[in-house]
Amino acid sequence: MKNYSRIIWVIVLQLVIVQVKSQPTAVVSGKIDRIEKFQSKYVTPRNIDIWLPEGYSDSTKYAVLYMHDGKMLFDPKNSWNKQSWNVDDVATELFKNKKLSQFIVVGIWNDEQTRVTDYFPQKPYENLSNAERDSTSLQLQMAGFIKDPLKPQSGNYLKFIVNELKPYIDKKYSVRTNRENTFIAGSSLGALISIYAICEYPKIFGGAACMSTHWVGTFTVENNPIPNAFIAYLDKKIPNPKTHKIYYDCGDKTLDAMYPPIQKRVDILMSAKGYNASNWMTKYFPGDDHSEKSWSRRLYIPLTFLFN
Repeated sequence: MKNYSRIIWVIVLQLVIVQVKSQPTAVVSGKIDRIEKFQSKYVTPRNIDIWLPEGYSDSTKYAVLYMHDGKMLFDPKNSWNKQSWNVDDVATELFKNKKLSQFIVVGIWNDEQTRVTDYFPQKPYENLSNAERDSTSLQLQMAGFIKDPLKPQSGNYLKFIVNELKPYIDKKYSVRTNRENTFIAGSSLGALISIYAICEYPKIFGGAACMSTHWVGTFTVENNPIPNAFIAYLDKKIPNPKTHKIYYDCGDKTLDAMYPPIQKRVDILMSAKGYNASNWMTKYFPGDDHSEKSWSRRLYIPLTFLFN
């Protein structure tokens, strides 16, 4: 674990969610509908913030963007590190400049106790050997992010989105319900679960934005089987490029420093699977670190790519 001590503090800053009482989410433009403790038979209850753009009307049909780590998306005062993606600001500016059609955002809050198990792609993990699973689990336990041996529940998390949350959104809001207008996005582990979602449910999601994808799964690239497992999974499950759009990116500072070599391997796979500039984009941002500040600054790129 040569890299462990060097980067563990970055993981702590990124993933530890401070326990705070749920507060109203403030936005610069549009409005937030809050669902407190959305009940599910698949996952623990969690808040859902639905952002509706300025001028939202039932007479218009909107595309839908599902985003993970919902507490971090709109209001920095509510986030644990006082940073946010500022999704409302970025999207509103794009709408104002008529660069893309309007959409709503469904921000899914994480459960701080189950974030890792909810977001960690289940099938790639299950394809590891017992020794590899034990090593992966031990690293996460040593860091304090899970108490018990890792048992990913991302299959249930995606069932919650597809079978419970999406039907609710489709019924309550004036949205287009087809694949071509349903997208999913996240960063870090949220990026992993986003690419996993489009692979597991290619008939539901037409596009995924994966920012600073946490391909390493844990905290080191040395003797780490996780990247190979993810790439092997993508080789079998990446959806049809004729009907899907996928965006990746990463910086090269803090936690993101580990990602570029793995992302380049993913890029080779994407090209081999028939993806091209019309349906796939990978961007590299030298100097960017693993933070909401970085993701907010470049968010306009995947939004324009997906919704153009």
